[in-house]
Amino acid sequence: MNELEEKVAYIEQLIKDNNLDELAEYLNELNISDVEELIDELPDSGSLFLEILNLNRAVNVFRILDFPTQERIFKKLSASKVREILNEMPPDDRTSFFGELKGDVVKRLIILLAPEERREALSLLGYPEDSVGRLMTPDYITVKAHWTITRILDHIRRYGSGSETIDVLYVIDTEGKLVDDIRIKDILLAHPDTQVGDLIDNRIIALNANDPQEEAVTIFRMNNRVALPVVDEQGIMLGIVTIDDILWVANEEYTEDMQRFGGTEALDEPYLDVSIFHLVKKRGGWLIVLFLGQLLTATVIEHFQGQMEKVIYLMALMPLIMSSGGNSGSQASTLVIQAMAMGEVNISDWWRVMKREILSGLFLGLILGALGFLRIAGMQVFLDSYGEYWILVALVVSISLVGVVLWGSLTGSMLPFLLRRLGADPASSSAPFVSTLVDVTGLIIYFTVATLILRGILL
Repeated sequence: MNELEEKVAYIEQLIKDNNLDELAEYLNELNISDVEELIDELPDSGSLFLEILNLNRAVNVFRILDFPTQERIFKKLSASKVREILNEMPPDDRTSFFGELKGDVVKRLIILLAPEERREALSLLGYPEDSVGRLMTPDYITVKAHWTITRILDHIRRYGSGSETIDVLYVIDTEGKLVDDIRIKDILLAHPDTQVGDLIDNRIIALNANDPQEEAVTIFRMNNRVALPVVDEQGIMLGIVTIDDILWVANEEYTEDMQRFGGTEALDEPYLDVSIFHLVKKRGGWLIVLFLGQLLTATVIEHFQGQMEKVIYLMALMPLIMSSGGNSGSQASTLVIQAMAMGEVNISDWWRVMKREILSGLFLGLILGALGFLRIAGMQVFLDSYGEYWILVALVVSISLVGVVLWGSLTGSMLPFLLRRLGADPASSSAPFVSTLVDVTGLIIYFTVATLILRGILL
């Protein structure tokens, strides 16, 4: 029996004996990650755990649960515990939780908040979904440029416990506009009589409340910060976003992108929590689109059926052409989407990307074309598979490979830019979609080249 199994067995015995005092003492001594793990193992006891944990630990455990578990537990909690947890939750975590709930449920829960917390919650929920405003917390420490280090330290001692973080302090002017931020390290190392203004370097980095969360992830990644201030259009400071919230967003973005790469819509819940109906719904749309694409492929094959009947080995070589174009397109699409996600490429870089893909696609096509030529030559030498006109067949394959690989690279690299321009997620140009699109056009290229070179000879 491993350690987790021993914990589960011990807790089950305590619950069976109705020994809630000892259970509460035991749970309060565990790390919150251990309690979260136990809730996963004992889902029916999750609400009991939160009822008997002290309030601070109950809130911290609730924060790290996934939404379906949060929702399930909240339905079983007593009204008093729900009220306590909601009012004690950090504003950003509470906003995230409310954002997942249905509107009528949110209305009922907001009534349970204290007046100030209610105003705060309504303000944060007023920002667009997936905006930075939904992530920020108004719990931070501000200082003025004329304050001394001594006054700042007194201010931190007085108000620091209510702040999300004291690693960074924010300098504002009399109108509430953000001037700069100062790391606590600089405060601690400065002379007590030093004024804040002497520490300002005017290298402020701030987020706008209406910026998309994905953009915030990129800014955090590029600037190595634990927290960043959030301002409005006039530069008035509204709150801060901390690295823990950004990590959650980055994880969600990564999960969604991976699901879209596989040719399915992003799942809103963990895989095992999604109903079969919704799973079919999420996957069915893309499968239908891909199926229609394959119907076009079948139409192209039927159109050129006459040529294939005359030169049967053209059909045998089709998978070689189709897979090469689809693979090059998928490679290009994946590279560009990843570069966009990392902030390395933006929509204005499309021409630079196109030039690079033209060159790389051409070189890759020439490499595969040469290999295709050698393959035809080898089969001819050893098996006499293609007859007296084998060189023409080899040219068809080689030229077609250059064309489809070049076209696949261009298609795969430009689709993400087109989708971004249309306001869609570039990850939607997933590998299966690019592959299907290039299959159709690749066959047209292949049979067109074959018709031009072999007309009057084999066709």
